[in-house]
Amino acid sequence: MSFFKNKSVSTVKNNFKKDILIFPTIEENLHYISKALYDTNDIKTRKINFHGIPGMIVYLETMVNSEELQRSVLMPLSQVNTIQTIDEIITSPDFTKTNQINIAVTSLLSGNSVLFLQNGPEFYIFKTLQTHLRSPEEPDNEKVVRGSHEGFVGILNINLNLIRSRIQNRQLKIEYYELGWESNTRVAIVYMEEIANREIVKEIKKRVTSISSDMIFSPGYIEEFIEDKPFSPFQQILYTERPDRVEAHLMEGRVAIFSEGTSDVSIMPVTFFAFFQTPDDFNIRFFSGSLFRLLRIFSFWGALTLPSIYIAIVSFHFEIIPNDVITVVKGSIENIPFPPFIEALIMAFTIELIREAGIRLPTPIGQTIGIVGGLIIGEAVVNAGLVSNTMVIVIALTAIMSFTIPSYEMSNTVRILTFPLMLASATLGFVGIVFCLMIILIHLCKLESLGTPYLAPFAPLKIPNLKDSIVRFPIWMLNKRPGNINPQKIKKQNPSREWDKDEK
Repeated sequence: MSFFKNKSVSTVKNNFKKDILIFPTIEENLHYISKALYDTNDIKTRKINFHGIPGMIVYLETMVNSEELQRSVLMPLSQVNTIQTIDEIITSPDFTKTNQINIAVTSLLSGNSVLFLQNGPEFYIFKTLQTHLRSPEEPDNEKVVRGSHEGFVGILNINLNLIRSRIQNRQLKIEYYELGWESNTRVAIVYMEEIANREIVKEIKKRVTSISSDMIFSPGYIEEFIEDKPFSPFQQILYTERPDRVEAHLMEGRVAIFSEGTSDVSIMPVTFFAFFQTPDDFNIRFFSGSLFRLLRIFSFWGALTLPSIYIAIVSFHFEIIPNDVITVVKGSIENIPFPPFIEALIMAFTIELIREAGIRLPTPIGQTIGIVGGLIIGEAVVNAGLVSNTMVIVIALTAIMSFTIPSYEMSNTVRILTFPLMLASATLGFVGIVFCLMIILIHLCKLESLGTPYLAPFAPLKIPNLKDSIVRFPIWMLNKRPGNINPQKIKKQNPSREWDKDEK
């Protein structure tokens, strides 16, 4: 008996992607749907009678909003008169009809309800999805002082609505895709039709549609399938949860990928300097914006090299320490049983453990662990004579500088590259540091994000694009879009402040 049952399920599964027309009877349709969904227990039915014709509403109780089903479907059908048709009764814009039975299966999985009529040529689909909305609050990891305080949520349609409401332009194009054989994750590629480089858009579509996997449930999955250099430690796709940031990148000619179930949006192509820009740079005066951006870039290189520089100085180049400081440093490290490299490893691993514990624990406990744990452990290892005071200061400064990097992914890059730099400095001193930095710079010069040079506008050098790289020029001077992504429209605005010349 089980043999025939398995054969029936296998037949339905093999036919699932075929265009099969609706069956004549309600029972046949319900049987097919049940087998296609492997007889799941949350399939529910509701019998109705429409003008003397038996009918049945089928839905998944775990996906459907029962109040919406009652209001938009059951109540109108119960109040029908003798001459009205279903098309006249149901006025919802989400009401559709079709004759493909497999569409009924996918519609049920999307939270819709399906109405079958006995011997009917087609069935009716009603949108009754149950949603648990989170308000578009500001993301915790991308806070700004001035400007918008909205953030994306985990529902694709709401996120696209936030973008549509900001860019009310006919050029804004949205293309839907479904990724994952089993997960059927909805993905949207968004770009400006007459601004974005068509070759880049075409390449992104090609890479996205070539993804062959049974499960896609986060942007990280998509990223690893489509990025240029998957083994590079540097992030080649920018993530953000801020609608204003996505808006700015779309208007510059970049492409955004939205995914159902996540508030992270992927932006591409990007350059190295995009990871150090924040909306605050453009919400405050350009002097302050440029200063803070420089501070972030300096913090990146400082967090990357500070521990290795300290190790090199103490191990190989003690003579460069000023005479007034050399006594303090010598007194700090002379009774430590470990070499500076082992000291740095101990403190670096300790900082990483505290950081990970702070992230995984509930917020109040995580903050306590971060502060109290750091103070207690730092003081304990110094008192025990395992680590010097100077090393604690160096590692603490390194951690603080890594926190100033706006992108979490770029911060992770610093955390990864710090260890080989420390090893090189412990082996060859300053020579090892220079050698490692040369390798990193060569790699950055060769790296590309969808054909766009990663280190642009410095490699290759394009002077006009330097206006919004390590510093930010006044907005009224930014008349052109970045040339490294070759947008269709380079010109962004006309020369401004002409009124100032007239008054003079």
